[in-house]
Amino acid sequence: MSKNHFGLVVHGGAGTMDRSAMTPEREQIFRAALEQSLKAGFAILQRGGSSLEAVETAVRVLEDDPHFNAGKGAVFTSAGTHQLDASIMDGKTLKAGAVMGVEHIKNPISLARLVMEKSSNVALEGAGAEAFAKENGVALVDQKYFFTQERWDAWQRIKEAAKGGDGKQFILSDQDKHGTVGAVALDQAGNLAAATSTGGTTNKPPGRVGDSPIIGAGTYANDATCAVSATGDGEYFIRANAAHDISALVEYRGLSVEEASRTVLAKVEKLGGTGGVIVIDRKGNMALPFNTSGMYRGHVDQNGKFVTEIYH
Repeated sequence: MSKNHFGLVVHGGAGTMDRSAMTPEREQIFRAALEQSLKAGFAILQRGGSSLEAVETAVRVLEDDPHFNAGKGAVFTSAGTHQLDASIMDGKTLKAGAVMGVEHIKNPISLARLVMEKSSNVALEGAGAEAFAKENGVALVDQKYFFTQERWDAWQRIKEAAKGGDGKQFILSDQDKHGTVGAVALDQAGNLAAATSTGGTTNKPPGRVGDSPIIGAGTYANDATCAVSATGDGEYFIRANAAHDISALVEYRGLSVEEASRTVLAKVEKLGGTGGVIVIDRKGNMALPFNTSGMYRGHVDQNGKFVTEIYH
C-alpha cells in the first residue's frame, strides 16, 4: 500500500466465515462498526493527536459494540462468566500496559493504558487489576452488562457440541468462538502504537489467557519498525511470539511489513494456529494478512479514504 504521513488500521477478529450465512444486512452492520471505529481514531490523528490516543479510542468503539468479542459482546467462559483481556503499547517509549481476566471493566483497553501510565507495572490481572481501577476512579460494571443473547446462544451450542453423541450437528462459526478487536496507528509526529482487546474464546476455562494481553505475542509497537495487533488462536500466537517477531524481521532482516507479517503467519500456521494480523510501519505502509476465510478489518490513510473488508 502507499506510504502515508499517518494512518490507522483496525480489526474485529479473523476466522472461518461462511459467506452464505452472512446476510447483506449483517455484513453492513460489521462494516459500519469498523468504519465508526476508523472515523473515531482518524479524527484524532487528523488533528495531530497521538497514535496512542487513536488506537485506544478506535478499540473502545469496538469494545462498546455488542457484535465483537471485546467489552460489551464478550463471550462466556465455561463457568458462565465473562473475563476480559487487553493490552496497549507505545512505540515511542516502548512502554506497555495490559490487564488480564477482568470481570467488571467496561473498557479494558483504557484500564490497560492506565496500567501503563499510572503504575510501574506492565500487566495486572483479575482482582488486582480491578482494585487498581477503583483506585484510579474507574467505575466497575456488573457482569450483566456484558450479556448478549447471541453470545449466550453460542455458548449453549458449544456446550452441546462438547457433549457430542446425541446425533446433532452443530455449526460453530469462529464468530461463536472468538473475535478479538485491535488497532494500530501512525501519527503525524511519526509515532506508532498498537492496542488489542478480547473476551477470549467461548467456553474457555476461567483464568485462561490468550495472546491479546501479552506484549510481543498479540500486541507490539516500536517506532523503529512497526505496530502490530493480532487475532486468532492465541496459544499459537504466544508460542510464535508473533507480534514481536514481525517487528524483528523488519528490524533485523529489512523485510517489508507485508513480507514480515506473512512470514510469521506461516510460522503460526505451521504450529497449527489460524488468524491474522494488522500492521503499520513508520512510513505508513500497511499489511492485513490472514490465513482464515475472513477477517473483519479496515484502514484509513491521511486522505481520509476509508476501506472496510471481510473476505479475501
